[in-house]
Amino acid sequence: MTTMTIAADSAPESANKLKRELKAAEAKKRAMALLLIAPLAIFLLMIFVVPIGALLTRAVQNPEIATALPHTVTVLRDWDRKSAPTDAAYAALATDLTAIADGEAMGALARRLNTEIPGYRSLVAKTARAMPLNDDAGHALPPGQMKAKILELDERWGDVKYWQAIAKNGGTYSPFYLLAALDHKQDAFGHIIPTDPEQQIYLAVFSRTFVIGFAVTVFALLLGYPLAYWISTLNERRANLVMILVLIPFWTSILVRVAAWIVILQSEGLVNKALLGTGLIHDPLALLFNRVGVYISMTHILLPFMILPLYSVMKSIPPSYQRAAISLGSHPFAAFWRVYVPQTYPGVGAGALLVFILAIGYYITPALLGGPNDQMVSYYVAYFTNVTINWGMACALGGLLLAATLVLYVIYGRFTRSQVSLG
Repeated sequence: MTTMTIAADSAPESANKLKRELKAAEAKKRAMALLLIAPLAIFLLMIFVVPIGALLTRAVQNPEIATALPHTVTVLRDWDRKSAPTDAAYAALATDLTAIADGEAMGALARRLNTEIPGYRSLVAKTARAMPLNDDAGHALPPGQMKAKILELDERWGDVKYWQAIAKNGGTYSPFYLLAALDHKQDAFGHIIPTDPEQQIYLAVFSRTFVIGFAVTVFALLLGYPLAYWISTLNERRANLVMILVLIPFWTSILVRVAAWIVILQSEGLVNKALLGTGLIHDPLALLFNRVGVYISMTHILLPFMILPLYSVMKSIPPSYQRAAISLGSHPFAAFWRVYVPQTYPGVGAGALLVFILAIGYYITPALLGGPNDQMVSYYVAYFTNVTINWGMACALGGLLLAATLVLYVIYGRFTRSQVSLG
């Protein structure tokens, strides 16, 4: 009896011990897996995530005015932005401009204010050169006389809108660049309003970018789907040979492919010569520096990104499904459309998402083959980065494009999960 009692008591202890050992073994495996992927995770974090995060913060940074005019910003903090500024505001402005007259902060301040009101750059430079404003004895002027002296230098300082531009940008962070990238701005009181109609360009640029990306995706799908289907029906040796032919352009430099399309599509190129030789046309077609050339080149470049996901999915679909549907009385086309095509939706979705995301970020192809009305968001990101050195605007445009890409990815993820659950 005692032996049976001891055995009964030791059974739960043995089970608990076994559970603890299993948990320890699983924890050890997880730790080893984390250690294995830790170098890659750290590399991606330092090389990819951190730099992108640092750049995106530039889209909301607005330090130029707060750094260059700290006293002025402080005085204007309680200003109603309707009536004329007080004498203390003019005195603070003179103090701040005197401090930065010979520094780099003055140039940054002038550029930033010039984006608010054209001509503000010259006003700031002119006023800063006249600093300091002293009386005949070399002493600083009192606030009342300082105001009169500054207005004597340039009467624009008597216009409230120039002071409103300083007051509404007194913080180190501002939605200015993000709003500008959406053709909006803040008025003197911080309310969001549309920009002037003649300055509204970026929403049209975003629309153009998505239209081009969508069209290229459709063209790539129309060309890639039948080609991927044909490759999936070949034996392994022939399929590998065709896939090599598909991937050869993929391994070629984009610049080389774009240059080749310039040669092919120009007025004296192969396409126009062939069409003229057959008598189909009498004058060369305009295939360069317009949307047609952009569509042709981008579709050719991105076609492998559509074929590869489609082929990987189609190769896994047993052909017996279609044969079974036909044997049950279905028309071959109906069997293909109702039985085969729905099974390729994951490949269609993956290829379309990949092509679209790559297409909306293209820069070289539209820049070389397109016209002024064919440039996409990436062109303006490069322009603000390399030409005007406006990092805030470049990061705002890039951030919005990244946000649109992430939204599309989330939508695709939810769509695929819903398809799996329905299946």
